[in-house]
Amino acid sequence: MQDKMQELPILTPDMPGHQAFSDAHAAVAALEGLYQDATRFLTQALARALREGQPANRHRAFYPEVRLDTTTHDKVDSRLSFGHVAEPGRYASSITRPDLFRNYLVQQIGLLLENHRTPVLIGPSSTPMPLHFAVAAAGAGLVPQEGAAEFTLRDYFDVPDLTTTNDDIVNGTFVPVDGVRPLAPFSAQRVDYSLARLAHYTATDPDHFQNFVLFTNYQFYVSEFEAYARRMLADPASGYTAFVSTGNHVLTDPAGDIPLTIKMPQMPTYHLKRANGQGITLVNIGVGPSNAKTATDHIAVLRPHAWLMVGHCAGLRSSQSLGDFVLAHAYLREDKVLDDDLPVWVPVPALAEIQIALERAVAQETQLDGFDLKRIMRTGTVASVDNRNWELRDHTGPVQRLSQSRAVALDMESATIAANGFRFRVPYGTLLCVSDKPLHGELKLPGMASEFYKTQVSRHLMIGIRAMEHLRSMPLERLHSRKLRSFEETAFL
Repeated sequence: MQDKMQELPILTPDMPGHQAFSDAHAAVAALEGLYQDATRFLTQALARALREGQPANRHRAFYPEVRLDTTTHDKVDSRLSFGHVAEPGRYASSITRPDLFRNYLVQQIGLLLENHRTPVLIGPSSTPMPLHFAVAAAGAGLVPQEGAAEFTLRDYFDVPDLTTTNDDIVNGTFVPVDGVRPLAPFSAQRVDYSLARLAHYTATDPDHFQNFVLFTNYQFYVSEFEAYARRMLADPASGYTAFVSTGNHVLTDPAGDIPLTIKMPQMPTYHLKRANGQGITLVNIGVGPSNAKTATDHIAVLRPHAWLMVGHCAGLRSSQSLGDFVLAHAYLREDKVLDDDLPVWVPVPALAEIQIALERAVAQETQLDGFDLKRIMRTGTVASVDNRNWELRDHTGPVQRLSQSRAVALDMESATIAANGFRFRVPYGTLLCVSDKPLHGELKLPGMASEFYKTQVSRHLMIGIRAMEHLRSMPLERLHSRKLRSFEETAFL
């Protein structure tokens, strides 16, 4: 039976050859046309098969790709960390959802054209488009689960292939096929996989995500974020246009109601939107490094300009008080979730641009500056662990390591978020708020916690927002630091 399936003729849509483009907007329009043709072909074939029964042919469509062929060592501004390739050769990447990534693609292709002064080539790639992703992109409804149709889908259509959906490019383990090196950090299938996961975990469409992302580990921040969003929507000069909550509810009236979500997603996410995605997204990742990794693994494909952790932590120094801030300058990674992708011996450096923005925001919100800022903020190493009840273990080993590392605070998410930012080339930073001091007898108890939340959450969130607004005003070539780029980098951010 399997041999018979392999002998089925393969039907594909009409595929033009690669065309050269010297205009980024025209190149992206060509990508959109190829992508629409591919998704239309697959969704129509599926609809026909569900209506008429088992197909007589296998149906296959391909992602579009952007390609650059260069034969010279072009001199590029050494200050730039992206927008160019390192040496002559052929570079190509498969592309998905060009409608969603239009601004990003116009920008990145435009930089290639400017820096290398040679056309890019747009045409079909050799990567089949899985039916599931084509149907999702076309809004054509759910793909039938196994057994829902009288035939097996994978016998007649391509389905997601996890053997080719990986992080080899960003992890630095990618091996070029036929000498073709990648232009982008993610393949089309990898992007589609994460877009589907994002919708599942956050209960909002990827279209709503903004370029500046705040992560928190407490729901208390959500109420403050909504209140801030309403104030911004009431101010026409703010530049913010809408607030999107779980379930894709779009609020444009500052006095409007937000429907109650009966079943909350695993990572409730909220978007304060601005033109061209320049607003702020807040993700409540909950507790633990696994959630932090999951969220950042998938948000990374949207190529945000920065993400920051603004959560709570345990203060480790007797000089700290509840409500003090901790600005991470280094990370002690004992969370373990990224060890296979980013070995613990890889340093995760602080990024000057992010650190300055956060310190400036703290000074602005607290009205303290210079030496006085040290009254309420410590800088230093933040340790992240994978055991929420680490205090209950024998203290000899853990406390000694914390002391030797000069750690000033401990949580469960910050090092993971920073390490994944480093891995995915997304500028990252951490500003935590001390909510307990377990080594000094100040545990997180209900009475203490409620008073702490009442006085500190709003100020902490505002610091994160102010920092993002400062980062938004920076040119991209300054924000995306060269420290995040390896020896042989992709041209695209």
